[in-house]
Amino acid sequence: MTIDVAKTVKHMFIAGRWVESESGEHFDADSPVTGEVIAEVPKGTRADAQRAIEAAHKARAEMAKQKGFERSKRLHHVAEAIERRTEEIARLLTLDQGKPLKAEALGEVAECVEYFRIAAEDLKRLEGRVLPSASPTKLVLARHYPRGVYGIITPWNWPLTMAAELIAPALAAGNTFVWTPASSTSVISVALMECIAEADWPAGAVNLITGPGAEVGDEVAGHPLVDGVGFVGSTETGASVARRAAGKHVMLELGGNGPQVVFADADLGKAVEGAIVGCYLCAGQSCTAGERILVEEPVRDEFVARLADAAKALRLGDPFADDTTLGPLNNEGVATKMDQHVADALKHGARLVLGGERANGFPTRLYYHATILDGVEPDMRVSREETFGPIAPIIKFKDEKQALAIANDSPYGLLGAVYTKDLSRALRFADALETGWVNVNESTNYWEAHLPFGGRAGKKSGIGRVGGRFALEQMTDLKTIVIEISPE
Repeated sequence: MTIDVAKTVKHMFIAGRWVESESGEHFDADSPVTGEVIAEVPKGTRADAQRAIEAAHKARAEMAKQKGFERSKRLHHVAEAIERRTEEIARLLTLDQGKPLKAEALGEVAECVEYFRIAAEDLKRLEGRVLPSASPTKLVLARHYPRGVYGIITPWNWPLTMAAELIAPALAAGNTFVWTPASSTSVISVALMECIAEADWPAGAVNLITGPGAEVGDEVAGHPLVDGVGFVGSTETGASVARRAAGKHVMLELGGNGPQVVFADADLGKAVEGAIVGCYLCAGQSCTAGERILVEEPVRDEFVARLADAAKALRLGDPFADDTTLGPLNNEGVATKMDQHVADALKHGARLVLGGERANGFPTRLYYHATILDGVEPDMRVSREETFGPIAPIIKFKDEKQALAIANDSPYGLLGAVYTKDLSRALRFADALETGWVNVNESTNYWEAHLPFGGRAGKKSGIGRVGGRFALEQMTDLKTIVIEISPE
């Protein structure tokens, strides 16, 4: 690796100031790329979280008084601040998270900018309503008001965009927030907070607490002065957050597990391209990853062969190199899960087509070969659980009925994809697939920032919707105002 690492000391942001933790303690931020310590980050405590929450609570009134067009200007300012530092932030994202600079990190920075710009414009069109009344002397208005303080808890796989999809609409709606990012991507989170703070929000309106989620995240989720919680992360942690946040407004974007369904009449070239993006973008560390690839029997062998050829063309390597398309995993926990899921599948009869192990010759043990497993059965761990790594498990099916049964037999219901040239089948399948989003002839990893995104009810992939005005509307209270108009 050629990157020059200069270790820095970071701070948290509370009540308009960059501060240390009350404990004075720090933790090391290790790069998955190099294994080196790239920063010392404050180890926040419950007391720190409480300070931030109290500051956000005090700032509610001043924040709510700001006119929407003023908040719009500030959100555009945030977008401009990120844009000015695009190259720097992208390089820091690669170093802190591990994703390839040219292939992915620059794109995530651009998408983060887009979230703030979308929120800045959507708030200008957050219309209230005039509602009919049974009384001839009543005028009824329904208007949007800020909810108050939002606790924002975000993951490490997309540390910029997953934060922006909650923070931007929260600010657009006139809320204040306390943000606790994943510890393993705290460094890039501080960089984003620098850009947010540059917009000169009222003191206390925007706050960042770094530290262990079990302490600072738990405090934010459960504190009585927090009015709403937005969480993106694992299903298990999301369930804990929901319990702690009982009685508050909650938005949860949780885990997923595909599926990508390929029928015999599909354009196999497009289906293979979709599987490459679905399984290997962000090294498979995406809640929308296509972690179950269901292929109809007549084309299964051809699909697997073509997928293997395409996966061999991926370049695992130094994520700062221009030709790298697959970087390291972010942390040892997800690498260990990859090991376990591959071993379990092979033990129970799956066939290893490609990869299946960590790569040697790199600075860390987090570089993992692109993996393909054929002959996967629906009851294997790799099919039932979210692997969150660079893996394509292939499951065969006989007909549409069986494909739908396998696809829906999952605790997850976030996003699915179907490949077919039959429009009627595509629409039938999209209607019947138990997910919150369905792509037809497109990768599971395709989404757009302004569209409503979230899990299907009854599954373990979350509640509520992020994306554009759909998040903005949810992060407000709708107040009904009835006015008596005296007769002449």
